[in-house]
Amino acid sequence: MNRRNAQLFPRLATYVALIGVSMLFVLPLVWMAMVSLKPNTEVIAYPPKFLPQEPQTDAYEAIFRSEHFDFLLYTRNTLIIAGLSLVGMLVSSSIAAYGFARVPFRGRTVMFGVCLATMMIPFPVTMIPTYMIFRHLGWIGTYLPLWVPAWFGSAFNIFLLRQFFMTIPRELEESARIDGCTTWGVFWRIVLPLSKPALAVVALFHFLTVWNDLLGPLVYLTHQGQFTLALGLQFLQSRSGNTEWNQLLAAATLTVIPVLLLFFLAQRTFIRGIATTGLKG
Repeated sequence: MNRRNAQLFPRLATYVALIGVSMLFVLPLVWMAMVSLKPNTEVIAYPPKFLPQEPQTDAYEAIFRSEHFDFLLYTRNTLIIAGLSLVGMLVSSSIAAYGFARVPFRGRTVMFGVCLATMMIPFPVTMIPTYMIFRHLGWIGTYLPLWVPAWFGSAFNIFLLRQFFMTIPRELEESARIDGCTTWGVFWRIVLPLSKPALAVVALFHFLTVWNDLLGPLVYLTHQGQFTLALGLQFLQSRSGNTEWNQLLAAATLTVIPVLLLFFLAQRTFIRGIATTGLKG
């Protein structure tokens, strides 16, 4: 019995520690939702109270009627950018990753190292020259700078997919080649169907990046009708000095909900992809 208790205590302590750490991340989200249900008098009350005394949805109704934050329009704009860039990222990154993982060519290791090195360059370093290129192309004020670069691959996603491709047994590809399958056929018919968990992981990461991106739309978009959700939230906060905090957090809650739903729906595939993405090579 004592031995059983000795084994149970470390496990219980681990669970308590994990729940405590999880609460640190969940608490701000819950506080955001609680404030969005409060009237202004409760929001500015001191000392603040966690739960609303008189819960109401006036802030949400005001957001949907607001002339300064068109939630449906901003959601549509964000989904357009996310959809176009997501397709391009999956196509380009998976092809590049398969080349680095399976196609032998001279300088492959060096090229892969250079690809990884690009992750060390922050966006502000390349922002000005990239802006000048897009301005020369006449793309400023359009969505093109926000989704076209995704069609040229992403170093982080290429790395994850390459590591996963290297865990796929070569015997499967060799059997397909014996049956007359080309390199492209092996990639399309064998590798990609087996890589759905890894593709789901990089797709979710990229979608979250685009959904939360503020700097890119802030630099390249010029008209309010083109705003994304992240840029719309910033505009809603800074349009005047007297910010309606319950409305701002109501808009933030509406922005977070689709991401949470997506994560819960894809949770099993996401965890499976993370667990099976090896570090081989």
